[in-house]
Amino acid sequence: MTENPISNAVAVRDNGPAAQIEQYRDEYAALVPSHVNADQWIRLAVGAIRGNKDLLEAAHTDVGVFLRELKTAARLGLEPGTEQFYLTPRKSKAHRGQKIIKGIVGYQGIVELIYRAGAVSSVIVEVVRTDDTFRYVIGRDGKPVHEIDWFGGDRGEMVGVYAYAIMKDGATSKVVVLNRRQVMEAKAKSDGRNSEYSPWNTNEESMWLKTAVRRLAKWVPTSAEYMREQLRAQAEVAGELTAAPSVAGVPAMPQPTALDDADPDDEGPLEGELVD
Repeated sequence: MTENPISNAVAVRDNGPAAQIEQYRDEYAALVPSHVNADQWIRLAVGAIRGNKDLLEAAHTDVGVFLRELKTAARLGLEPGTEQFYLTPRKSKAHRGQKIIKGIVGYQGIVELIYRAGAVSSVIVEVVRTDDTFRYVIGRDGKPVHEIDWFGGDRGEMVGVYAYAIMKDGATSKVVVLNRRQVMEAKAKSDGRNSEYSPWNTNEESMWLKTAVRRLAKWVPTSAEYMREQLRAQAEVAGELTAAPSVAGVPAMPQPTALDDADPDDEGPLEGELVD
C-alpha cells in the first residue's frame, strides 16, 4: 500500500506545534488578562508559527519550551509573534545545537504594560542620531528637547536613546537617557545577542528603544504594580493599612515591575533571563 503524501502532511500539521496551541486553548485563555481577546490571541500565536518555516522547525525541536514561552506572553497579555513579544529561533546547548523557540518582550510590549496600568497619559521613547539636536540638563529641564530635521536625509548613526512618561496628573516621570556605551553594555548582557535571529541583529533600533523604556518601567507603574496598588487601596479603605505619604513632583523610587520575572532578553540573568 502506497503512502498518501497529502494525508501524511495533514497528520504532521495536526500534531505539530500549532495543534498543541489549540489543544491548550483553555489554559491560555485563562492566563491572558480579561481585556485581551483570547480567540484573537490564539490566532496570532498559531499564525506566527505556521507562517515562518524557521520558527516552525525550532518549535518542533521542543514543543514544551515553545508552549512555555507562549505562557509568558499570555500572562503579560502581549501579542506573540509581533513587536510586543518576539518569537525567535535560538541554538540550544541542551538540545545539541538544535534551534528552539525563545520569547523576547519587545519595546512595544513594555509600552503596552505601562499604558495598561492607567497612570500615564503618554510614553515618549526616541533614538537620538548624530545629526539631531538634543538638550537635557538634569535638575534644570523638565524634559528633553529633541529636534530632528525630518526632511534633511540621513540623520546619521544612533548615538543615544531616551524615554519618559507624562503622568495623568500632568507631571513628568524620571527621564531615562542612555548613550551608545550604556546601550552596548545592555546588549552584552543579552544571551542571544549573537544569534542571527535576535532583534539586536534584525531590528537594532527597536532594541535601543527597549533598553530605555525597560529602565523607565522601573520608575512608572506597570500592570502588575497597578493591581497591587488597587489591592492596597482597598485594604486602606478597610482600615487594614496606613497609606504611605507622597510628595508631589518627586519621582517614585525604583520599583519591581511586571517584567522582572518575565523579560528574558534585556538585562541578563539578573533580570530573569531564561538560559539553557
